[in-house]
Amino acid sequence: MQDPPPLLLGVDFSSSPSRRKPIVMARGERAGARVHLRSLETFETLDAWGRWLAAPGHWVGGFDLPLGLPRALVQQLGWPQEWGACMRHYGQLSRAEIRDTFAAFCAARPAGAKWAHRATDRPAGSSPSMKWINPPVAYMLHAGVPLLLAAGVYLPGLHTGDARRVALEAYPGLLAREVLQRRSYKSDDCAKQTPERLIARKDLVTALENGQTRLQLQLKLSHAQRDALVDDARGDRLDAVLCLLQAAWADARHAQGDAMYGLPRDMDPLEGWIVTA
Repeated sequence: MQDPPPLLLGVDFSSSPSRRKPIVMARGERAGARVHLRSLETFETLDAWGRWLAAPGHWVGGFDLPLGLPRALVQQLGWPQEWGACMRHYGQLSRAEIRDTFAAFCAARPAGAKWAHRATDRPAGSSPSMKWINPPVAYMLHAGVPLLLAAGVYLPGLHTGDARRVALEAYPGLLAREVLQRRSYKSDDCAKQTPERLIARKDLVTALENGQTRLQLQLKLSHAQRDALVDDARGDRLDAVLCLLQAAWADARHAQGDAMYGLPRDMDPLEGWIVTA
């Protein structure tokens, strides 16, 4: 009997989730080139999200949080250069220790080259995973990766785990920029939640529904789901759905025989890679 296709997940992550800004998880499934959004769920604590991850399941997820640090940073700091050992070391630090260590690293580097970057950052257009401000992705890594490790999930190219629960690094901005270029579609600041950003969200959702991206996937939504994505001025729901589509692309690659879910076979096993970059 053939195994049913996996559930697909897209996760807009928060390192300090709350009722006001929870972790948002989009759940869906793929049928050929169509990706059906089934539900949007929220988690107001890291513990609740960690329990969901650890439960038995069959899924492929795109997670909007970095899964590795720049090799240049790790080498300079003298930290372990094997991914698992490096992540365990990193997880034992406090946020204050991370901030102070990374600030000292940046201070010692020349102007214009303060941050260390991963190889995936340039093609993805993503922030360096060591940034602790605007956005604090270093804290997202610090909060999220230990939960993925504790849940025993499989991270292709990085960590062996339960092959029925597959976690990939996603980045919603990569797919959004393909459609909108430099147009902004969201803001946490109420004063910046403008009609122009509302129109951008409408345009982005329409493009996803019509399959007008290089992923060649069509997002299938109900009218209520479409309204929910467009009306969310913070963009958290839409970001989760963008990650869902990246996970669907990876699942399609795996279904075609790619054991790496579309990740480069020569990716750095310490740094990781953003899926679809």
